[in-house]
This record gives sequence, C-alpha cells and structure tokens, in this order.
Amino acid sequence: MSLRVFWVIILLQCAAVQADIKGSAGAAREWRLANEQLIIDRFAGLLRIPNVAADTVNIRRNAKHIQEMLGEAGMQTQLLELDGANPAVYGERLVPGAQTTVLIYVHYDGQPVNPADWASNPWVPVMRTGMVEQAGEVVPMLAPFDPQWRIFARSAGDDKAPVVALQSALMALDEAGIAPTVNIKVFMEGEEEAGSPNLRAMLEKHRDVLAADLWLFCDGPAHQSRRWQLVYGVRGSYGFDLTVYGPNRPLHSGHYGNWAPNPIALLSDLIGTMRDTNGNVYVDGFYDQFRPLSEAELAAIARTPRMDEAMMRELGIARPETEDRLEIAISRPAMNLRGIYGGDVGASARNAIQPSASASIGLRLVPDLTPEHLRTVIEQHVRDQGFFVTGQDPTPEQRQQHGRIAKLSWSKSGGYPAYRASFDEPLAVRISDILMDLSGGTLIQTPTMGGSLPIYIVGEVLQVPVLILPVANHDNNQHGANENLRLQNLWDAIEIYAAVLTGL
Repeated sequence: MSLRVFWVIILLQCAAVQADIKGSAGAAREWRLANEQLIIDRFAGLLRIPNVAADTVNIRRNAKHIQEMLGEAGMQTQLLELDGANPAVYGERLVPGAQTTVLIYVHYDGQPVNPADWASNPWVPVMRTGMVEQAGEVVPMLAPFDPQWRIFARSAGDDKAPVVALQSALMALDEAGIAPTVNIKVFMEGEEEAGSPNLRAMLEKHRDVLAADLWLFCDGPAHQSRRWQLVYGVRGSYGFDLTVYGPNRPLHSGHYGNWAPNPIALLSDLIGTMRDTNGNVYVDGFYDQFRPLSEAELAAIARTPRMDEAMMRELGIARPETEDRLEIAISRPAMNLRGIYGGDVGASARNAIQPSASASIGLRLVPDLTPEHLRTVIEQHVRDQGFFVTGQDPTPEQRQQHGRIAKLSWSKSGGYPAYRASFDEPLAVRISDILMDLSGGTLIQTPTMGGSLPIYIVGEVLQVPVLILPVANHDNNQHGANENLRLQNLWDAIEIYAAVLTGL
C-alpha cells in the first residue's frame, strides 16, 4: 500500500467517525426536543427525594429510584453493599464486540440544607427564569422550556443531573437504532459529600465488577465561559480547626484587658504568620512537594478564555488575591479560612476576654503533595511561633505550664491527595477529539479543577485513568442555598454522552 493510499484511508475513517458522533448527537437532540417534558418530570422526581448522606432511609430510596431509571435505559443494575456504608448503584450495558469499557461515576448524595436560607423548599423543585439573586421569576414546570431557565433544588447541580442525562442519551440512541461502541458501566456513590469514607473499601470489594479502561467522573461545574470542558484533574483536600486559649473563664475586659491574654488577638496574629491576604502561605515546606504544570498543560490554559474580569464583575470584587489568572492560581496549593469564632459582634458583643478563639482552615492539595506532609509542616510552624501544640483540650496543668497553647483538630477522614491525568493518555486523546469536533473546536481542556473529588482512590485501587466531564453551570450555587441547573447544560450533557458512548 502506498503512503498516499494509507493517508486517504485514515482521512476517510476520521470522516466516518465525525459523521457518527454528530449523527448520535443529532439523534439525541431530536429525541430531547420531543421529550423535554418527560426529561424534566424525571429529573424533578429524582430531586424530590432528600439525599443527605446521613439520612440512610432516603439515601436508599434514592438508590432504588436510580436503579429503576437505569433499568428503563436498558442497563442491568444492582446495589453494591458494604457494611456500614450507603449503597452504591451499579449498572452495566455490555455491547457485543466492544473493545473498550467506560465507567461513568456520579454521586447521588447531596449537601445538608438549611431551608431558611432558600427562596423555596430545597426538596420541591422549582423552575425559574434565572438566578434568585437576579430576581428570576417562578414559572410553571411545563414545556416548552427556555434553555436559559433553571431548575432549583438540592443536588440539581451537584450531582443528580448526569443520572437523567445518561438515561436520556441511552433512550435516545435506542430509539434511533444507534448502538454504543463501548461497554458502559456506571458507579453512583451515596457518600461523596460526606467525604467518601467507604469508597476505598467499596472499590476493593467490588474490584472485578468495576473494572474498566477509563473512569469518567461526571461531577463539577462547566467552564465560566459556558463552553464545554474536559478536566484532567482535581485538587486534594484536607482541613483542621485551630483553637488557641486565654483565661479559663470569661473576664471583664476593663478589669483585665492589657493583662490577661486575649485569644482572639493570639489567633489573629498566628493566622497572619501562616497566610497573607494575597493567598501566599508562609509555612516552611508548604510548597516543597508539588508537581508543576507541564508545557502542554500551560499551553491548554493559554488557549482558555480568560474569565477573571467577568468573574470579578459577577462576584462584586475589585481585585482577586493574585495577579495570576484563575487557572494558574488553582494549580497551586492553597490555605483558606473557612470560618473564625471568638465572641459575639453587634448588639450581642460583650466587654469580655473570651476563654478561647477558633478558626476552621481548609487546605487544597495539588499532585505529589500529601496530607501527611502538610500536617507535619503546619504543626511545626505553630510550634515555631511559641505555641504548645496538642490534639486535645488542654488540661489545667498544661494551661499553667504553657503561655501559648494551640489545639489542632484535623479532619477525621485524613484528607486525600490530588489527581491529574496526562494529556497524552490514549483514551483522553480520543475523548478530547470527539468533544473538540462536536463543539466546533471550542472545547476547553483544563488540567486541574479547583474543587476536590476522591479520584486518587480510583487510580490507586483500580489502576485506571480518570477524566472529569462536568455538566453543571458554573453559577449553580453548588453546596449553597438556591442550588440550580441551567437547562441548556442538561440538554448539552445528553448530546455529549450520546457522542462519547458511540464515538470511542
């Protein structure tokens, strides 16, 4: 065969693949246009089931409901059980002759809610014309739907949308007579928002069932530009509460001020030695163990639309903590203050020196940086500032022996490290080619998402590459009040799943 003939064959094959994925996406779009009311009704039905991980009764209701949804899409399903754990929903659809197996990960549990903070009941889905913060109006949940409308409920954005999107994509392909080209498996976790405490044990117990060539995590927000994105990694997560001490009871600040140690002042000074207002961390060793971005990853970021100015306007801030663009900033380790408490303010303020003051501090890790290393260097830093470090409330004897005492209460989960897949991973290349073609060349490739997922556990236990394919709009109020999903993001997800599952 001549070289010219070889390249002609390759080009024809590429053209055939492009036609196939666009045909699949087109079929999914046609099915969606004819079934929007059905899709929204199914989504709303799933969102009505409360899904806080600690609510084991309703968690199991969610799992059973999802089983039924996947069964309607032609999947064989079962609940994967583990003593003391919420069930994981497993489904598979094996395709004769398929050489590749893709497993789609979703979590069906959600964050706890405070209904008083919501504009509507978080367990009763509501359709609005826009965000609550922008005076979006409630409209009937009846077709036809404007694609810019949003459905509001807990887990609308994080992370129940992929369940209905996958179900819809498979049903659309079936109706069009288009068969997937890969074996499809799904693993839907019920404890992700609780820190995935049983994920490792679950994967180890069901290792053979969960074997695949690629895990595709369908979680997290899409890019702020609303362009599709394929994400190759996430930051790790760890955290601790820091408490410092003053007198053993509240003291009148007039009688004892300038004499008794003030724990709020001690805490403020200590935090100031650890981090500045530009996000720089001054703990020796904090930046010692992390993998810098590669040239390919930096090039991908350079091709990404810079959204900093738009995000500053949207969030009402005059300047960010750093001059670096957002994508570069979140590729570094971070120390963030989650909360601080020492006394009351406003009408409840008292002229008193408090016995203690506390801060909750979150850490974000990047590849090659471990929770154990950060714990070691942070505790040493606190000691270097003259504090006696303990993991328990100090005894009366310790309070008299040490002028400065700091209790560090680390996350019971032990935290978890970051994960980042290579841009050169063969299946990553194939998926990025599919999405690049489907998006008309506008796909964004993101080396690292700012948030955290327990992806490293999957890599360690199953030795399989992992990619993230986000679904939700970036402004979905994830983890907060008035969580929502923009309908166009759901419509896009259906087409993306159809294309990927028939193009690999």
